[in-house]
Amino acid sequence: MWRYVAGAAAALLMVAAGLVLFNARAKPDPLLPPQPILRPQAAVAEAQDALPDTVAEAPARTREQKRFDRYDKDRDGRVTREEYLVQRRKAFAKLDKNGDGRLSFDEWADKTITKFTTADADKSGAMSRQEFATTAPKRKAKARVNCPPPAAAPRDEDS
Repeated sequence: MWRYVAGAAAALLMVAAGLVLFNARAKPDPLLPPQPILRPQAAVAEAQDALPDTVAEAPARTREQKRFDRYDKDRDGRVTREEYLVQRRKAFAKLDKNGDGRLSFDEWADKTITKFTTADADKSGAMSRQEFATTAPKRKAKARVNCPPPAAAPRDEDS
């Protein structure tokens, strides 16, 4: 019996030590690039150059407002249960091929079955590595952001 108690105590001590070690790893704040030292006149001139001539206007409707309006079909300012389920009903109707109001396994898995039969080029009932590789989802290319190189900080010649 004492072995179980000692084992449980050891396990609790190990969990406590893990929590202490896990929480002790604080990430330091990222270092910011050094800011140039500017004279007061230069600072004012630079601040005026950085301000845009016009202020951008906010869009008339937010994304959430647009989404709400897509669901609110009768435009009464409320989304009823029926309005909310319209999208699900359309998706169900696309899957229900024979229109009986019930989904069989074959109807539900139709897209997957089609994908398998298309990939199984030799019609062997099994996919080889090359055939399986054709079933990989097509990934959208991420847009690359080209940031300009950092501008060299002006040197203060007085120091």
